Amino acid sequence: MTRPTFVTRRQFGAWLGSTGLLPLRPAAAKSSDPAGELIYWPVTRLAQSIRLKKVSSQEAVKACLKRIAEVNPKLNAVVQPCAERAIEEAKQADAMLAKGQTKGPLHGVPMTIKDSFDTAGVVSTGGTLGRKDHIPGRDATVVARLRAAGAILLGKTNTPELTMSGRTSNLVYGETKNPYNLSHQPGGSSGGAAAMVAAGGSPFDIGSDTGGSIRLPAHCCGIAGIKPTSGRVPRTGHLPGYGGGFDALQQVGPLARRVEDLVLILPIMVGPDYEDAAIAPVPLGDPAGVDLKSLRVAFYTTLGEPDPTAKIQQMVKTCAGWMGDLGARVSEARPPRVREVYEMQNKFRGADGRAHVLRLLKKAGTKQASPLLRLDGELLTASQFTELLEKLDAWRSEMLAFLENFDILLSPASAQAAWPLSTEFTPALADYTRLYNITGWPAAVVRAGTSPEKLPLGIQIAGRPWAEETVLAVAAHIESRSGGWQKPELRG
Repeated sequence: MTRPTFVTRRQFGAWLGSTGLLPLRPAAAKSSDPAGELIYWPVTRLAQSIRLKKVSSQEAVKACLKRIAEVNPKLNAVVQPCAERAIEEAKQADAMLAKGQTKGPLHGVPMTIKDSFDTAGVVSTGGTLGRKDHIPGRDATVVARLRAAGAILLGKTNTPELTMSGRTSNLVYGETKNPYNLSHQPGGSSGGAAAMVAAGGSPFDIGSDTGGSIRLPAHCCGIAGIKPTSGRVPRTGHLPGYGGGFDALQQVGPLARRVEDLVLILPIMVGPDYEDAAIAPVPLGDPAGVDLKSLRVAFYTTLGEPDPTAKIQQMVKTCAGWMGDLGARVSEARPPRVREVYEMQNKFRGADGRAHVLRLLKKAGTKQASPLLRLDGELLTASQFTELLEKLDAWRSEMLAFLENFDILLSPASAQAAWPLSTEFTPALADYTRLYNITGWPAAVVRAGTSPEKLPLGIQIAGRPWAEETVLAVAAHIESRSGGWQKPELRG
């Protein structure tokens, strides 16, 4: 069992390699420098290379562990390492391959996991003091599925308490920093995940998203991430868990440096686990089958105050232009009544006076909560609450009517690049992401630009319910034009 130390796809189909949109890079020759460029390989290339015995799982795992050791003292992203277990599992993976056996499409591929997910035998705190020594007896559903597919856990990544902040800091482990500028935040709540993936310490991680907690870190750290459709991926074993009045807001999805890796990982995660009652057995489509030139694309550069920076607004227009270059029908259009619905959502999330948060803290045994954790809210009467639900559903219907004319919506991921450590996180920083938690639609972020301060800028791609394949196909095209993730100049 790993105790606290403060150190700081269901089928791996041939279609992924046969499409020109999402190519599998050719396997490299046997690495003579496993701690070098190997750490930056896409998951697709790494998985293929391990299967073909061009690189061993032990090489990959040790290279990532070395990178974590180099950069984590600066980032504080991996908060619970399990190096010995990872190396032993890598040895077992290599031994299986020597016998011609594999566990699945991620055989021998290292990963990290956000600390809000349970990991069997490894401390899982959810960023709350009451769980600082909590060791789960089983993996969260998504973790179990990834491990069954062959992935190897390197360690857990930092999250704000109960994931309920856009700032990745808590009283158990402290604050995580941005690999592109250590005086800036990595976003939240999956900030530890995004920071370490961007820095090359982990090929991929799994995040959770209730208002932008996958997409904002992807934006701030210049990587790719997707929040799937509400009801797509089980939340069993996550803190907070499934169920309750706020259930539909939270989704679980992957973070990686390349879109092709999201395409590989997401199918491993989806589908009912017969515990999370909200999960539907809806087939996941193939991004390679999407006809990009036939799409109807809407874009908007601002939702009003605060307006995004000029660089971000121009980036959105440029990405819309790249879709137009393919022959897609592109027009500028903005969702209806956004400011009004945000006021409604703010009331909704505090409607019980934050009693749901207090229950979570009590269950965890936490007596001292992070100052970032909101414990206040306007207590509504039952009549006021049910009226609010009716208004939110009426707006969702308006949004569906708006979406009838479009297949894809392009927008900023945030109004600004990663914010300084000295900046307090406010809901306005998540204005462009939380919209799609309220609708429950799939939305991805991929790097598409760079700020004047040399910080990454992400474009948000939202789509129709259950149409992750369209979102991912568009994200892959934008990535091919922009270059996507870039290596940070971060040294140990």
